[in-house]
Amino acid sequence: MKLFVKIGIAIILYVIFLIVYLPANWLVSIAPLPNNIQISGVDGTLWQGKAELVKIDQRQLEHVSWSLSPWGLLLGKANVDYQIGTRATPVNSKGYISYSFSGLYADNLRFDAPNQFLLGGARLPFRTEVNGDVSLMVSQLEQGQPWCEQLEGKLFLNATHVKNQFGEYPLGDISLGLSCLDGQVVLTTDEQANQLGLQGTITLSENNTVKVSAKIKPVNTQPQDLQKALSFLGKQDSQGYYPINYQGKIPGM
Repeated sequence: MKLFVKIGIAIILYVIFLIVYLPANWLVSIAPLPNNIQISGVDGTLWQGKAELVKIDQRQLEHVSWSLSPWGLLLGKANVDYQIGTRATPVNSKGYISYSFSGLYADNLRFDAPNQFLLGGARLPFRTEVNGDVSLMVSQLEQGQPWCEQLEGKLFLNATHVKNQFGEYPLGDISLGLSCLDGQVVLTTDEQANQLGLQGTITLSENNTVKVSAKIKPVNTQPQDLQKALSFLGKQDSQGYYPINYQGKIPGM
């Protein structure tokens, strides 16, 4: 009987050893990854590892590292501290993400990327080109229906420059607040957060629809081509604002 107990303990310890030191590169080699995803330079274990390069279509993520808590898995949660790139790489991100049957939770998340990374080589209407970069900072995110239960954060559009067949629009820096209202993601800006004389909200709701409710007035800091185009938005109100209203599908979804 003692022999069977010893064998049983040995088997348990062996299984624990295998799980603790499960190589991340072996897991990637057997994972049924989609054809548009390539991962190279993988090192470490499932619990703490890194990948030198992750390619998703035309997008590249460099120096991806992670730390996965095994104790969280015992409670039915995948708790991950991750880092992508550094301040010197075009795309960098850092934060804490937890996923469970109740959905996604994120804490102290930061993401920086050029607009070209987000567009991923997509062709925009009217031969539009967008330059600049995006910074996302999320203090707290809790997934809900249709999008969120809680959301606190900021979205910064930095040195944004748009060019198309109608003109050039150096829009500069735009700051938007992120919040959650009745499960919908709400982005808010005002004239203190941009140089465009723009204020209003963008609401992402169910069925991948977006609603824009905003207004804009002529100011000296606006690009000239933008000032010339304002009259196409409609009639000015008593305070000099032109309306910007739209409701429809989120572009690309």
